[in-house]
Amino acid sequence: MSPLGHPAAGPLAATFLDLPAGSPGGSVELFLDLYTGDKPLIPSRAFMLTPTIPGHRLPTGLDLLAVAGKCLEGPAFSRYVAALRQALVAAIDPSRIGVLHLQHLAFGATPALLRALPAHPRIALVHGTDLLFAETHRDQLHVLRETARAADAIVVPTGAMADGLLKLAPQADRRKVVHIPWGIPDHLLTDPPSRPARTSASHLRLLYAGRLTAEKGAEHLVTSLSPIPGIELSIAAPRAQFHALAPLLKRTGVRAQYLGWLRRPQLWKAFAEHDVLAIPSTTLEAMGLVALEAQACGLPVLYQPVPGLNEVLAASGVATDFTHSAVLARDLDRLRTAPGLLPALRQAGYANAARYPLTTTAQALAELGHQLT
Repeated sequence: MSPLGHPAAGPLAATFLDLPAGSPGGSVELFLDLYTGDKPLIPSRAFMLTPTIPGHRLPTGLDLLAVAGKCLEGPAFSRYVAALRQALVAAIDPSRIGVLHLQHLAFGATPALLRALPAHPRIALVHGTDLLFAETHRDQLHVLRETARAADAIVVPTGAMADGLLKLAPQADRRKVVHIPWGIPDHLLTDPPSRPARTSASHLRLLYAGRLTAEKGAEHLVTSLSPIPGIELSIAAPRAQFHALAPLLKRTGVRAQYLGWLRRPQLWKAFAEHDVLAIPSTTLEAMGLVALEAQACGLPVLYQPVPGLNEVLAASGVATDFTHSAVLARDLDRLRTAPGLLPALRQAGYANAARYPLTTTAQALAELGHQLT
């Protein structure tokens, strides 16, 4: 099959992400990319929770479950999982399903799907939040370990995710672990947005795009940028999270243009209108899909070399230390002034992103499903 061809369909998957439709995050976008649309790359019954704010436009092929009470610990978590299981049993004909795709090894959807369809083959897909929440919540650690035992295959996008999983679940069977990198939409690789010519090189247009939760490191970025001249910072993030960051921006004197929480095509256009994407994550990243999408759009990436990111980006981006202003200032100045550096990074980024077409991810998951069924 051509790397950019359409993958062969695997067995019909049942899959469930217990987040409200419209939630932000790379794992949500990957889920929608793979399982929804007029011609989904992986044929499935795909579920999310009913959004808390009505009026959200739903993709074709996404079903909603109206289950409240999402939580992480204690008796309430057990009740939540039981309610999810009941909703799934009512919604799914088991005879039509060939395989389970367990999104996350933690949270409520995975144990609910396992209990609703206990006889089907199980592929578990590890995401970064699984490991982060299992580290801090005992019940989520229990779910992660139980899922690792129950799964027939455990898919990790990077070696760092395999290491993190086995640290938390040392009894997991390493032979089940399969490395399948996540991917980005093929059309972004074949037809990226055009990049307008730079009119002035006096300032470096720096973009932060993503959630503003603590592990994403935006506070380090803002604090370290404070004394650095010649930077125009833009932020694309959920509105409430940007408002929560506003006091720090005011305190440090960093001026940031807020772009809103952009839909994917808008974000890709924003990539083409900036000079560098900043990824200051403080802990592991499962894959760093936003970095790959930026590279596909010709936007060089400046990143904290945490596990996962350093594996996916390596020398195709510029590693820095967002926690030390002097180091960050040096690297930003080099990006702004070194002749030919930004064009070279753009070319390296294009080549790196081209290694990760989404159809390759879908094909590998479909083949794994065939092996198990």
